[in-house]
Amino acid sequence: MNELTFFSVLVPILRARWDAARLDERGEVTEKVIIVAIFAALAIAAGAIIVTKVTAKANSIPTDGP
Repeated sequence: MNELTFFSVLVPILRARWDAARLDERGEVTEKVIIVAIFAALAIAAGAIIVTKVTAKANSIPTDGP
């Protein structure tokens, strides 16, 4: 649950920054690139957490035959 708490705090902050950057027409490319990179890193981290948890659960299923 610790990962979910982290994401639930970070994602709204990043979304607000993204919306603010999107409304600004001055072309702050660096900020947008950094925000997109952070979102990509969050997506990769979330995927890694999900894969780890699913793999651990799958490995805990007994496969002994009758």
